[in-house]
Formats: sequence, structure tokens, C-alpha cells
Amino acid sequence: MSQYPKLSVCIDAVFEGVDESDAIARVADAGIDAFEFWCWWEKDLDQIIRDRDKHGMTIASCCTKFISLVDPSLREQYLQGLAESIEAAERLDCKTLISQVGDFLPGVPRQDQHQSLVDGLRQAAPMLEQAGVTLVIEPLNELVDHVGYYLVRSDEAFEIVDQVASDYVKVVFDIYHQQISEGHVIDRLTRNIDNIAHFHAAGNPGRHELTVGELNYAEIFAAIRRTKYQGFVGLEYWPVGDPDEGLRQAAELCRAAG
Repeated sequence: MSQYPKLSVCIDAVFEGVDESDAIARVADAGIDAFEFWCWWEKDLDQIIRDRDKHGMTIASCCTKFISLVDPSLREQYLQGLAESIEAAERLDCKTLISQVGDFLPGVPRQDQHQSLVDGLRQAAPMLEQAGVTLVIEPLNELVDHVGYYLVRSDEAFEIVDQVASDYVKVVFDIYHQQISEGHVIDRLTRNIDNIAHFHAAGNPGRHELTVGELNYAEIFAAIRRTKYQGFVGLEYWPVGDPDEGLRQAAELCRAAG
């Protein structure tokens, strides 16, 4: 797909329980030339690379180790996990690592947890810059899917990124999560596009196909395109219908947004 935004498919969600080689082939058959996944340490990376190359695809993103950034006592563990994840990303020729930030710590002032996030990401930045890999922190909703998670609103995520002040530390803007957490997704993403290096997309409610629910993805894709954003929009949803048809419909929505 030559036009922006470029689509990627999270094979762990859309093709949950499907053999990974088969899942990657089905993404390619849907006319989408990038895929992503969560836990690289649970994958056969050699096979992932073979499948990527067989279909002429790109690995858009994977996750770093799930270690809290809001707890400074875990900082060294986080940075060690990040170092391992950067090494894996370089092996995969994957330019984006997704990082969750950990759950809210009861009894600890929110500002202290915010500062721990900033401090940890400032320490991470030189590692990322040297490798040419971008880390994107992920706000999630706490109403439906991630009760107790620290980073809920995109405005705080953008504030954190501004404070870190590295071109290699940005935000993954999950349209589904932010519709639940705060709404006004087109306004928020367009005003902050310079701090966004990856998107996730799913229908709401239900986290299903883009054609299901209240979000108008034709308009959202058109808004993203107008910003000249050149990164990926990852399709991260659990289909209720035929998964292959759902991907084809998403690709058509993206093409029609021009």
C-alpha cells in the first residue's frame, strides 16, 4: 500500500491462536505489507524473519519487556529489558518498540510517578538514539481493559514526551483506548502528531473491526493523512467476523480516505 497512513496488523490479536506463519501469509494476502506483535521473547524470531522475507513485508513494531517505569526501584530492570528489546529489534529490522508504563502505585504521589517515568525515559533515550529505534509509550483506558494502569490520558503522555525531549521517545496513540478515556480523537491526534510515532486502531465498543461501532475510521484516516504522518497504523483488534475480510475492509477504508 503506497499511500499513507500505512497499515500494519497485530497478528497476536487479529489472528489470535493461528500459526504465526499462516497469520503473516494472511496479512500479505489481504494486501497489507506490514505486521506487528507483542512479546518478541515468546517468538521464534528466525521463523518470523523467514516469513517476513518470504512475503516481502516489514515488521512495524513489537513490545519491550513489561516492567514498570513509574516505580524507580525497577528502573535498572526496565533498562536491561529495553537493552534486550533493542537488540531484538535490530535483529528484526524493527524501528519501533512499544512500552507500557506500569500500574499506578497506591500511596505514592502521582507527580512522583510522573517524574519517575520522565527520568527513566531520559535514561533510555541515549540507548535508543544509538540504535536508531523509537520507543513509544502507550496510554491505555482504565474503564474497560486496564483497571489500575497509570497512564490513561494522551495529554499526560505528550507532556512526558516533551519533557524527555528526544526524537526517539514518542507516543503510540491507540484510537480505541483514547476514545474511551477522553474522546475527541481527531483533534487530539492532529494537534499532537509530532509526538506520535505509531497508532493502534480498533472499533469501539468491543475492540472489534474498524467497521463496527461509533468510530468513523474513514474520517480518522483522512485526518491522519492530512498531517503527512508517515508511520504505521497498527490494526489491533479481535474480529467478530471473518478476519481476512475485516482486513480487506480496513485496507479499503484507508485507501478511500484519500
